[in-house]
Amino acid sequence: MTLYAAYGSNLDPARMSERCPHSPLETTGWLTGWRLTFGGEEHGWDGALPTIVQDPFEQVFVAVYDVTREDESVLDQVEMAESGLYRKTKVRISTMSGEQVVWTYVLDAYEGGLPSALHLGVLADAAEAAGAPADYVHAVRNRDCRSTGL
Repeated sequence: MTLYAAYGSNLDPARMSERCPHSPLETTGWLTGWRLTFGGEEHGWDGALPTIVQDPFEQVFVAVYDVTREDESVLDQVEMAESGLYRKTKVRISTMSGEQVVWTYVLDAYEGGLPSALHLGVLADAAEAAGAPADYVHAVRNRDCRSTGL
């Protein structure tokens, strides 16, 4: 088993339970020195895709799952890691029990573009379901976005 930090729709424990039934939620925490952003608009069907980039003044709320090899393969397919759209990287997160090194997905495309309003809603709902603070959820919900899909 290996620790995975979710920052997008996989923050939602119910969604992860469906996708990865053998990979329990371990904890939540913060990825400090990084920020949530969007990029690869040309790859998304309704706007830019979520990712994280290093930023010394920001932090991203994450849910940490203990992922089995079988479930990791499922995540790789869902996150399109096999196609090269997202790549895995190791990051250090802060939790109530200390710091941990985990892996997460990072978009392999240029930052920029706007996500759809629908996608932002999914991300905000997932953060809320994972227990993110209200101000974090509010900030995600109120980001600039495309008001309609393609």
